[in-house]
Amino acid sequence: MAGAEVHIDVAQQRLHLVVAGASLRSYSVSTALNGVGEIDGSGCTPRGHHRVRAKVGAGCVPGTVFVARRATGEIYSPALAAQHPGRDWILSRILWLAGCERGLNRGGSVDTLRRFIYLHGCPDDCVMGVPASHGCVRMANADVIDLFDRVKVGTLVCIHTALVPGQWVSAAP
Repeated sequence: MAGAEVHIDVAQQRLHLVVAGASLRSYSVSTALNGVGEIDGSGCTPRGHHRVRAKVGAGCVPGTVFVARRATGEIYSPALAAQHPGRDWILSRILWLAGCERGLNRGGSVDTLRRFIYLHGCPDDCVMGVPASHGCVRMANADVIDLFDRVKVGTLVCIHTALVPGQWVSAAP
């Protein structure tokens, strides 16, 4: 979708798809349990301006399991989850982010791309609207598929600690 931007409000645990200054879609999400931060290994969700670097999973069935951005051939189920306790499930689609701001989320120990920060699907029993991820932005499978189909590689993704709806800050560096 031309001119689309994604704005994530960490305080409200909401993702907004913004087109021409208006929120076209809004989704409940789950950001990091450890809060916001950029340091590699922190388990935090990075702040600032990012771009969608890659889209992974086009055409895959909902619930497709990904490991290292590759479909494993598995479809998520409670039985599969029982075989792999503790696995951080990445399902359905991946929007892989790259930071735009050198020193904040790009380069060195703060590099969003090298931290493998994604917007991705998760099991249906994961609660949205509360921080619980390991740093990525989790979405319901239907929501991440909808978003995936609406954005393209290069789409701006702004991660804010607090956001006033309608006052989208998009001046990317």
